[in-house]
Amino acid sequence: MKRLSDLKAGATATILSFENNDLFIKLMEMGCVPGELIKVEQIAPLGDPISVTVSGYNLSLRINEAENIFVEENN
Repeated sequence: MKRLSDLKAGATATILSFENNDLFIKLMEMGCVPGELIKVEQIAPLGDPISVTVSGYNLSLRINEAENIFVEENN
């Protein structure tokens, strides 16, 4: 199990769970739900924010948000 923030650009993973319950609702409203496939599209030069695709939408996540998403990387 990894954090979304640990993945490199181009990596895909399956969302497993969230660490921060306060952020949980916000992320779920954005389509980040357990079991959903997520792809890291780009990482900003300083590492924040990261661009991801989830549920057919392109999202920009702050690094502190990505650190709260646990994923299983797909090969």
